[in-house]
Amino acid sequence: AESAQGQDARGVYQLASLLMELDVEDMASRLLATDALDHLGHLDDAHRALRVALTQGAPTAMVLVWLALVQLHRSFTFDAHQLVKRLVQPRDTACLQPTLDVFCPEYLQLLWGHCHTRALAILQARPGTANSRDHTRDTITYLWPSLLQVGAGSQASESLLAQACCYGLLGQKKIAMFNSVLRAKLGNVQALCGQALVHLVLDQKKAHVADILFALKLDPAAVVPELRSLRRDLQSLLAQGLHEDVAQDLLATGEALVQMDCAQPSGHLLLADALMALGSYQAAGVHLQGPCAPLRCLRRPGRGLFLLKQGDMRAAARDLQGLAEPDAGDLGFLLRLLEASQRQSLTQAAAREASALLDTGRPRQALGFCSLAMPAGGGGACHLRLRATCLAQLQECDRALRDLDQLLQEGAGDGDLPRPAEDLCSRGRLLLSLGDEVGAAAAFIQALTLAPAPAQSSLWGQPGQIPTIRLFLHQGQCCLEQQRHVEAWTPAQSGLLVDPGHRSLERLKARAQRGVDSGCWLHWPSNRRPSSSPSGYHPRHPRSGGARRQGGSQWDDQPPSFRPRE
Repeated sequence: AESAQGQDARGVYQLASLLMELDVEDMASRLLATDALDHLGHLDDAHRALRVALTQGAPTAMVLVWLALVQLHRSFTFDAHQLVKRLVQPRDTACLQPTLDVFCPEYLQLLWGHCHTRALAILQARPGTANSRDHTRDTITYLWPSLLQVGAGSQASESLLAQACCYGLLGQKKIAMFNSVLRAKLGNVQALCGQALVHLVLDQKKAHVADILFALKLDPAAVVPELRSLRRDLQSLLAQGLHEDVAQDLLATGEALVQMDCAQPSGHLLLADALMALGSYQAAGVHLQGPCAPLRCLRRPGRGLFLLKQGDMRAAARDLQGLAEPDAGDLGFLLRLLEASQRQSLTQAAAREASALLDTGRPRQALGFCSLAMPAGGGGACHLRLRATCLAQLQECDRALRDLDQLLQEGAGDGDLPRPAEDLCSRGRLLLSLGDEVGAAAAFIQALTLAPAPAQSSLWGQPGQIPTIRLFLHQGQCCLEQQRHVEAWTPAQSGLLVDPGHRSLERLKARAQRGVDSGCWLHWPSNRRPSSSPSGYHPRHPRSGGARRQGGSQWDDQPPSFRPRE
């Protein structure tokens, strides 16, 4: 078949050449010869022939479109773009139709791709307001070759949508274009969004809300980017229309449900949500806490939001704290509905409730308030520390350790040394209760190195002076037995900060110092040997999130209990 086509093309070229010899000014014969050369793959010869035709007065639009196609075939995209630009600048593309009618589908696809890509590039550039209308008109002109050559299908839809957007930017209401796309492909999300925008500009609120809601049902993930691509003022108009219309529909539905069966909670809940969405908090309160409200409404998160809007922060905190632990996602959504001042007041109320419950020995009840104070207050250090305290009292050590690790990481460079020293002591006490004596000793040593006086005071309180000394002494002796003199020196020195006159620690420190001075470097890398008295503690088995030995320490059988230092 290919050889037959090649023979046909050669025959056409020979006949066209003969006709050109008979009449040099016959442009139709010259273009026919060019077409044959193109089919034979002689693109350079075709290009030269078209250039000659252009200089001899051939119809400009016809030759330009042929030249553009030949350059696209030759992969000379820049030259092709310049030719298309000359073609569309007069904004009179009606003369293109006869030429495009004789092109094969492959050529049409090539030209469509170039024109459509260029049009979208202009549309997405978003130039300044001074030239924006001219750029938009250029985009429409580039799209016309696409629309002329493609009769139907996804390509026609894309070009129609792009052109409709341009007309929308120019303030021309071309709803028929969107309708043609929707007829060709029912449920086209882009066309629905565009049509909604035009309905909005025409002040047809019901129609624009219906279009957006239908699009959201089809593909919410595709609708949101379409809406975000609009100008801010148009986004606000769309959102306002959706909010008012949907809320009114929900209001009517809720009222009908309550009238049908007042005992069912679903109608009250829906009606209260709709009223709050419309700003009618007093009316919503009747359905959330009035005599006709079912019991389930009293535990509704919406009631907490209602109480917040009413300014009763303490009652709101009591309602919302139930969401903090089991349903943090819903809580985060509700908190985003509040103003910054309301969130701050809620945080303070939740923190006060949590502290009061902890003071009376009720950590289980305090946990929800602690977790509420964190997202409401932006996850501040004081609220994180408060929750770590509560979790430690509940012996939820893994969660408490995660909170403390976050505290230590966030406060690494704040310069307030007593705070992280206390957090390190708390971390050590938790590890000690889990039987991780090596990790506990490392945390205590870090605390004493960071802020000796506050750390000493904290360790005297818990686990106590004697258990702490025993811990350091045991760790130092283990290191000494393994000939790790540098690592033995550090716990001995830290223990002497807790009890300066402890003779066993003094002897341990002296033995470790003699081992260092004698040059015994067993188990110590050469590139880390200290040049003077050793410092720093490098436990052989630090806690790294893996398995721990279960059970409590021999020095502290009680669960940890610590509170933030004021």
